[in-house]
This record gives sequence, structure tokens and C-alpha cells, in this order.
Amino acid sequence: MEAVAAITAVDHLLLGAPDLDRGVAWIEARAGVRASAGGSHPGKGTRNALLALGSRRYLEILAPDPAQPAMSGRLATRLQQVAGREPRLILWAAATTDLDDLVRRAGAANLELEGPLAGSRSRPDGEVVRWRVAIAVGATADRLEGALPFFIEWQTPLHPSLDSPAGCDLLTLDLASPYPDELRDVLACLGIEAVVRTAKQNGLSARLQTPLGVLDLE
Repeated sequence: MEAVAAITAVDHLLLGAPDLDRGVAWIEARAGVRASAGGSHPGKGTRNALLALGSRRYLEILAPDPAQPAMSGRLATRLQQVAGREPRLILWAAATTDLDDLVRRAGAANLELEGPLAGSRSRPDGEVVRWRVAIAVGATADRLEGALPFFIEWQTPLHPSLDSPAGCDLLTLDLASPYPDELRDVLACLGIEAVVRTAKQNGLSARLQTPLGVLDLE
């Protein structure tokens, strides 16, 4: 399998916000493009708005959905960390066209992936968008949480970037971790080449080209 650069592997970046409307307004003020409503994630407690970042990449502004019960789990914890703060990047998703094979390869490399797991959301027009994901779990996931992506395979032909507001592009993706060698090795076994900066905590940052100029997200 030929490896691809991390920025090429990006399917979408997740920007956590304590409130979706405020998150959309925050991005619009800095990028000059207003994200469109994506919809709710049934049973997950979240809803989103989307902004294209070029071909088959997008920014997902993710926030709690007040119409659903409170969520739980890792993603809930990461969203809770932005409560009372400005929106920030909390996660990224890497694209794959063969999730079953990726899960098998991860197992052979002693990396535990939970999945494939089915996911969906209801768009404002009533259409249901479907996908499958695999999420790293276990000790490795705990050490690298915040810099290690989850993996997504779309089950519907229309990728969200294709009908999301355009005008922005992803220029760079920067990964940081207290365990840079481990993160590089894990990504390499999954077909992703990455430069990882040594830092006190795991994280990611991105640089976008927008109609208002360059925007750095952390």
C-alpha cells in the first residue's frame, strides 16, 4: 500500500464549539464564508454545520444538540473542554475507501480499532447521510488522543464537501504529541506519512486559505 501525506488523507477537521450558532458566526467572522447546516446525529447528542475545504475535504463545526439528551464518551469529553471558550480543533478524520481492510491491517500491526461502526445524520432537507467509521481504542488511543484520527468510509455518493459552502482551502495540517515517534509509526502502518512536532500534549492545528486571508485554527 502506498502511503499518502497526512494532509492528503484528511477527510474533515472537527472544530468543537459550545454552541453551533456561535461557532458558525465565529468562523464566518474570520473566514468570510458562512457554514451551512449539516444536521443532527441521532442518538449522539450533537449537530453540525459544514464548510468545504477544497475537493473532498471539509470543516465540521460540531456542537451539542439541545434537542437531544446529553452525549457521553470521548467526543463528549473533548466538546466539554471547549465549554466557555472559543471554538477549537478537537479531532480529525482520515478518509478510506476500504475500511474493512484498514481494520485488518491495524490488527496485524497491534493497533486496536473499534469498528467498522455505522453512522448517520439527517440533513435539513430530510436526506439521511450514512458512513462507517473505525476508531482507535486502548492504551495507544489514550496516549495519542487528540492527534490520532478516526477513519471514515462514506456510504452515500455525495461527499459533504461537494454541496457545502466553498471559498476556503486547507493549506497545512500540523500534528503534535509527547509521543511523536509512536504517532508517526501508528500512522505509517495505516498508510499515512506525517511530520509530528514534539509537544507537551497531543493536538492538531491547521492553516486555511480563506476569502479574508490566512486563518490558523488550533
